[in-house]
Amino acid sequence: MRRPTKKKNIVPPDAIYGSYKVAKLINCVMECGKKDIARKIVYKVMDELKKDGDPVAILEEALEKASPSVEVRSRRVGGANYQVPREVRPERRLSLGMRWMVEAAEGTKGKPMHESLINEIRAARKGEGAAVTKKETTHRMAEANKAFAHFAW
Repeated sequence: MRRPTKKKNIVPPDAIYGSYKVAKLINCVMECGKKDIARKIVYKVMDELKKDGDPVAILEEALEKASPSVEVRSRRVGGANYQVPREVRPERRLSLGMRWMVEAAEGTKGKPMHESLINEIRAARKGEGAAVTKKETTHRMAEANKAFAHFAW
């Protein structure tokens, strides 16, 4: 018998910008359930990005450049493990890009979170930064293991 399908938690768009990507970013920045602090951080970032233009468009552009289109998944075949390249679903793609940007911002020590997140978003928009580097590494791994693509399930 099949496992029941999971109900997806649909995040409503945020109140100020009306974007569900901004709401997801707030949830991604949030630690220990402290959503109000996460909101303050993300809204400071968005206010700072207003100087460069439309903050939601800038965030979407940065996410597009930091999100992977392929990844490798481990697959066990005949006693050996293979890294099988797979395409990434759009929801997972968005969450990976967001997670990598937030992790890169958290890894910057000595600066407040909103400053390091602004720097990471601007770097990702230019095609630089730790999140974009991680994406390129993932793509290189998928390219190197293209020979095992026939093991895809």
